[in-house]
Amino acid sequence: MTTPRLTARRPTQADVARLAGVSQPVVSYVLGGAADAPVAADTRDRVLAAIAELGYVPDRTARNLRRRRTSTLAGIIPDITNPYYPAFVRGVQDVAELHGLDLITYNTDGDGAKERKALRSAREGRVEGVIVTPFHLELDDLAPLVADGITLVVTGEIGFDPIPSGIDQLSVDNAAAAAALVDYLIDRGHTRIGMIAGEAGTPPREGRVRGYIRALQARAIPLDPVLIRHGEFTVDGGYAGAGELLKLSQRPTALFAANDLMAMGALIRLREAGLRVPAEIAVAGFDDIPAARLVHPALTTVAQHPERLGRRAAEMVTERLSGSGPSGGRQEVLPFDLVVRESA
Repeated sequence: MTTPRLTARRPTQADVARLAGVSQPVVSYVLGGAADAPVAADTRDRVLAAIAELGYVPDRTARNLRRRRTSTLAGIIPDITNPYYPAFVRGVQDVAELHGLDLITYNTDGDGAKERKALRSAREGRVEGVIVTPFHLELDDLAPLVADGITLVVTGEIGFDPIPSGIDQLSVDNAAAAAALVDYLIDRGHTRIGMIAGEAGTPPREGRVRGYIRALQARAIPLDPVLIRHGEFTVDGGYAGAGELLKLSQRPTALFAANDLMAMGALIRLREAGLRVPAEIAVAGFDDIPAARLVHPALTTVAQHPERLGRRAAEMVTERLSGSGPSGGRQEVLPFDLVVRESA
């Protein structure tokens, strides 16, 4: 004869209340963790002891159904294969976990349709907040989330002026960072500087091109449009862009790639062409991904500190969720660092 398997009943808030000798609402107050909850210290201690003794785990699903939220953040990024973005997500996750929030990540490949699909999915999933790095989104795409009361942080420069109420924007000043790097190359004696600029119309590309042009103008160096090449923010994009610049009758003496992956692609192409870096042509990137110091020669670049950006983006979400954020939209710009290595 088969002995039926017995499954222990999961303890409930009512069980905790009976063991602690309090009402069930008192247990709810303690579990909510509100600093102003009307619970005496000794009562709170009894409730916590009962929770530990029973092994009670709050039913987050039931709680979220009542609140119509899911204790979840959505992170929407352009390219999970670019090492910059996993580091950014790591920063978001570290803060989310401290606040008891789960994180779901969407990869969009920098495609506008996928960005909008990710927003719809996050909205339908009733997340607490969304952290999005958009390449193609407009304010109209974000408005439904704000209307639903979903906390929204946009990372990168998207050009909202003023920042709409309910939206926080976090970025590094791409133009200033690019200008600092190009100015460094000029100080090294380069006046013919090629730029592998990334995908036209995307915020990173536009800001970094502005910085490139600004630095040339500040040093009275004429802008030659043929020195700016477009392409994907990938190793292949950098390889192709470098190849195009090498075909010029007067090739550049330095290359500035709008991200490190493109700079690495450029290094491959220059090596194939038999050019020594930096003796015959200098190369600089942008982002300071971990591999930037591992390639040969090690890459001169701009450090954006993606983990720090991710942590701050998540903090901006949790500040609003706790009620400590400002009433209107806000904009924060974090510092960057110029990292000089062997390639330039």
